Amino acid sequence: MIIRLFTVGKLFTNCYIVACQETRDAIIIDPGFDNDPEGEKIFKFIEDNALKLKYIVNTHGHSDHVCGNGIVKKRFQVPILVHENDAFMLGAFSKVIAKFFGFNSSSPSADILIKDGDHVKFGKKALKVMHTPGHSPGSISLAGENEVFTGDTLFAGSIGRTDLPKSSELDMKKSLKKLASLPDEFKVYPGHGPITTIREEKRSNPFLTMQW
Repeated sequence: MIIRLFTVGKLFTNCYIVACQETRDAIIIDPGFDNDPEGEKIFKFIEDNALKLKYIVNTHGHSDHVCGNGIVKKRFQVPILVHENDAFMLGAFSKVIAKFFGFNSSSPSADILIKDGDHVKFGKKALKVMHTPGHSPGSISLAGENEVFTGDTLFAGSIGRTDLPKSSELDMKKSLKKLASLPDEFKVYPGHGPITTIREEKRSNPFLTMQW
């Protein structure tokens, strides 16, 4: 599997291109760039590697993870996927949120609503949708064979905020237990900050160690 990380936007969001090495089919996870120049760097990577973009996937609906959806969709004409519980944050409401937080762009409405247990398939690869609410009601993680994209649920040494509207500390605790049950060797690709592993987070992340 090809995985390429781009750090984008005013909140340094991790945007990922994930692709099947055999077929070159790909997805983009959390395009949080707020302008065309940032997007062009990612588009160049897609084109230089002859990748065929199939989906835009949002780990949740906050502006710093979805504000580039429209830019990507206009360029590649591919559907936007988000969990059904965060769908309300896209479309017309996305414009309101984006303006409030000072973002220049917002997201169109989702084309496909996903839920726990679904699979996002591209080429011969697939990522399983894990509903991991807490930071937002529709936060998801995407689990592959040896990796998991955790959005703003789990970071290296920390977790996403639970003091925002629609956040839930109780849901976050349940979601962290779900992620901690993944194999220790799984690489964790978070929504912000450095890449880590489930083993390292179970060993040193205070929000996970308090669970055991």
